[in-house]
Amino acid sequence: MSKLKETLSTLFKDLNINTPDISFKVIFWDGTTDNYGSMSPQFTLHLKTENAAARILRSGSLGFAEEYVNGNILVEGDITLLIRLCNDPHLKLSLRTKLLIFFYYLKTLNTLDNSKKNISHHYDLGNDFFKLWLDKTMAYTCAYYKKDSDTLEQAQLQKYEHICRKLQLKKGDTLIDLGCGWGEFLIYAAREFGINGMGISINEQQAEYARGRSRQEGVEDKAHFVLEDYRNVTGQYDKVSTIGMTEHIGKNYLPLFIKKIKSLLKPEGFGLLHTIGNIVAKPPDPWLVKYIFPGVYIPALNEVAYLMGKEGLVITDVENLRFHYPITLDEWSRRFEQNIEKIKNMFDERFIRMWYLYLKGTSGSLRYGNYQLYQMTFTKGSNNSIPLTREHLYC
Repeated sequence: MSKLKETLSTLFKDLNINTPDISFKVIFWDGTTDNYGSMSPQFTLHLKTENAAARILRSGSLGFAEEYVNGNILVEGDITLLIRLCNDPHLKLSLRTKLLIFFYYLKTLNTLDNSKKNISHHYDLGNDFFKLWLDKTMAYTCAYYKKDSDTLEQAQLQKYEHICRKLQLKKGDTLIDLGCGWGEFLIYAAREFGINGMGISINEQQAEYARGRSRQEGVEDKAHFVLEDYRNVTGQYDKVSTIGMTEHIGKNYLPLFIKKIKSLLKPEGFGLLHTIGNIVAKPPDPWLVKYIFPGVYIPALNEVAYLMGKEGLVITDVENLRFHYPITLDEWSRRFEQNIEKIKNMFDERFIRMWYLYLKGTSGSLRYGNYQLYQMTFTKGSNNSIPLTREHLYC
């Protein structure tokens, strides 16, 4: 047995010892196979080349993901179980991986110039692409499921309603939505609650789409969309929302982001921050930064809470919706796979594998890893008009 195969076999045995309820099969580059675990394999990992196998040890998740995308590593069966194994807390980052993380951190730092480039890398894939697998509201954040039979469309509308109630929106409120995406939350709030809102985006395709939807829904006088970086936004509002933008801010810019939220809120105003979060602070995955979301940083809950407290933003409630996100991602994956042929006409096989891994990997990290999904509500200073209970959310 070669030294490389021996090292990998030891790694797989250790992973299996730490996660004994997962059994899997490995097919090595020379055609030999090994089985790990006492049950029938739940997935098969096929290492097609020796170099691909070596890159797993040299570059960790980046090496694995790049070789998977290039077709040199195959996974048959439930890939989320492999993600679970890779989230083993006993696994340590190599020095090479740490250096790669630092390199991509510097390269994609969210300066004013870089932020637009980073967002464009992902969202300029085009509205037609995202329409194939998102729901009709084009929501690209965790949905809110009340029961197993809810459709994705229902769950996304339920999320909008849930957030509106958390913000205690009422007719005539002014609301700014930072990182408004394709605009549907603000349109919903304007249509159903009568608010006057401003949506902020730095992606031209999303902003233009949101304006069109606002006109279609007849709320263009209440839901306005502006192409601008959050750092340049001014004014004060009764309510502030930011749904899925915090992950794009970057660790170094989180203090500035929270300070900006404070400046945009009127005294005693309400805010809601919806974000993927880590249990503890840790660097982002280098593959995710390099290929999917340049500039991404998943903050820990305590990082955000500390910065809010420092700025005098009083946290009134924290809800963890982690269970809802894998359901959302699995539905996106199902729709993505359902439209594979159409997506192939837009991109190539390598792109298909990359995005399949991204969707499945994120789902696995939420089910088995450190990822959480937090909704935090807060006020600017103390506000004594907050309801005593949560009944207003569920009536």
